[in-house]
Amino acid sequence: MPLAERVEQLLATDGPLPIVAAGDPVLRQPAEPYDGQLEPALLARFVRALRVTMHAAPGVGLAAPQVGVPLRIAVIEDPAPVPEEVRLARGRVPLAFRVLVNPAYEPVGAARAGFFEGCLSVPGWQAVVARPTRVRLTGSDADGRCVDEVLAGWPARIVQHETDHLDGVLYVDRAELRSLSANHTVAERWAQPTPVAAARELGFDLPE
Repeated sequence: MPLAERVEQLLATDGPLPIVAAGDPVLRQPAEPYDGQLEPALLARFVRALRVTMHAAPGVGLAAPQVGVPLRIAVIEDPAPVPEEVRLARGRVPLAFRVLVNPAYEPVGAARAGFFEGCLSVPGWQAVVARPTRVRLTGSDADGRCVDEVLAGWPARIVQHETDHLDGVLYVDRAELRSLSANHTVAERWAQPTPVAAARELGFDLPE
């Protein structure tokens, strides 16, 4: 089925789109570069639906393959309503809504940090992922304008997580598997600003 037709079918009903769960092959295949497969009005409707779905989940990012559409498009947004100590430890600052089209990233510097991550396509679980703390993001926005900028902290982590989806990579592929924890366990035991206690008690290493 042509991608435009698939998107039209998805948008036939109002409300959030169904989110694809881990185990579906669409999450394990590199997404097709976006090159006008959706005409502008349909692209705009699709982006709005991705944003509605992201908010409803709720999450801070959503990639097109997560709703069954193998295109290199993602949306990100993070109001970052966190305590000051979390902001400082994780570099979690507000990230305005934006659309990433054909994004790619590369590390800037050697610094890495490990924090718990979750994923809307792997519901109920979180695990610690060590990622570069600064990345260079390239690609374009929904209007075709070039993007080339450096992001740090939590915005850099969100960009890496969502771009990975477009490459068929889930966060669990990069995770410290000994850290894998149910959401309620993270909330009850590991809700500290950093996962130092989790690393000590569960037996995994964090970047120095």
